[in-house]
Amino acid sequence: MKISPEPFDVLIIGAGAAGLTTALRLPAELRVAVVAKGPLDLGCTLWAQGGIAAVLDATDSLDAHVQDTLEAGAGLCHEAAVRQVVEHGRAAVEWLDAQGVAFSTDSQGAFDLGREGGHGNRRIAHADDATGRAIEHALVARVRERANIVLFEHHVAIDLIIRHDATQRRCVGAYFLDRRQDRVVPLAARATVLATGGASKVYLYSSNPDITTGDGIAMAWRAGCRVANLEFNQFHPTCLFHPKAKSLLISEAVRGEGGRLLLPSGEPFMQRFDPRGELAPRDIVARAIDHEMKRLGSEHVLLDISHKPEAFVRERFPNLYRRCLAYGFDMTRDPLPVVPAAHYTCGGVVTDLDGRTDLAGLYAVGEVAFTGLHGANRLASNSLLECLVFGQKAAEHIASTLHAYPVLPDLPPWDESRVTDSDEAVVVTHNWDELRRTMWDYVGIVRTDKRLLRARQRIELLRREVEDYYAHFRVTNDLIELRNLALVAELIVHCALRRKESRGLHYSLDYPVTATEISVHDTLLTPRDPPQ
Repeated sequence: MKISPEPFDVLIIGAGAAGLTTALRLPAELRVAVVAKGPLDLGCTLWAQGGIAAVLDATDSLDAHVQDTLEAGAGLCHEAAVRQVVEHGRAAVEWLDAQGVAFSTDSQGAFDLGREGGHGNRRIAHADDATGRAIEHALVARVRERANIVLFEHHVAIDLIIRHDATQRRCVGAYFLDRRQDRVVPLAARATVLATGGASKVYLYSSNPDITTGDGIAMAWRAGCRVANLEFNQFHPTCLFHPKAKSLLISEAVRGEGGRLLLPSGEPFMQRFDPRGELAPRDIVARAIDHEMKRLGSEHVLLDISHKPEAFVRERFPNLYRRCLAYGFDMTRDPLPVVPAAHYTCGGVVTDLDGRTDLAGLYAVGEVAFTGLHGANRLASNSLLECLVFGQKAAEHIASTLHAYPVLPDLPPWDESRVTDSDEAVVVTHNWDELRRTMWDYVGIVRTDKRLLRARQRIELLRREVEDYYAHFRVTNDLIELRNLALVAELIVHCALRRKESRGLHYSLDYPVTATEISVHDTLLTPRDPPQ
């Protein structure tokens, strides 16, 4: 579809759970654009297996869910954000149910609740082992039914468009690369929502699809917004180790249902690291696996649920069972080889409890945002819940304030008068690989100041090379993504260097102890005062 010359009321960049929820929660009289980087259902939501954490059982409580979240966050969660999300959990799941999400139920017709690491109760509502797919498909279907929502697929956001008036700087839309027409187009809107996901593709190994390149974080930073806590990168402990599997995540629910982590020799090891064993939070499990792999020189460890009845495994994990079988692994009979992989960005663009950023007219929802919910480590299955709750909050705030937003001026066309087609695309390919390998080697699960300083030096050079390339050649999808990844990588390193302790997902051999008093609560970075 062609970009409309008329401004929209709301522009939503991203079409996962956060973006689609925001769109559906907005009033039907508003004209809304939802822009997807690829096909509408390509984002991270589609790949979420485990489910949504919410208090849905009489034996559970809101306070228990809050406490589990605070403990996983290692002292850095903002309790107001935690309570807002947890208290809206049941309503969010029931809203999804009303949108047509086919949640798994028990024999009484109630939600079948799973349990995952860090949770003291069964509170994970799921749709078999493909919850994200069920949510994405249901929300896409509802969005397609809404006459006020216009969908744009295969449009890659390049940068936000900022206008100044007498009192403030304001976001009035964004430029996009229309991949089908190979041209850059502006899209104007009175309010813009970033729902672009995280930045896990900054690492060599990731459980995420290729599109998670930190676009929203980078665009917001360039527009003058603060970011925070980007040192906290969650590595999922268990991704299938296979050269062709690429990013097949083995759901935490496998461990929640009794799966055991074993050394290649068959020896269990998690109890040596945490009394909760396989149900410890993800940062502990990922570090334990990383430690054992390095100690033994092994390429992987094993995850074994074959001691459970075959019928149970196939019924509880039907999609995962089929996908593993396609790679030659029968999880009902043999253990699966697994490794940690970058999975979730706990920091992001700073927002308030309505999803508002520092820039007027700009909101951020979902993994792109830093709300204070996750602290130093995200509790399993809180991420989809965050998308739903903050999507609703942002939509409500936009609807109640949009009348005060000024009428938009015409946007200028994209200026390509001083650029040419590139004859050196190898620069993009080479720097893409080097950047991600540098991050994996020096800014991974275990860090040191020496590794971080080495990474900073190389990444700064790579980013300057990319910016020089960007200034002289026409934009491409790969160049846009590399530009964003290089910037976000630099921000991650700066945040990591500021934290002189080990806490949650940030573990430093130079500062292995968690500080008794938190000297740096949130590692806030401001574009107007860049870190040194």
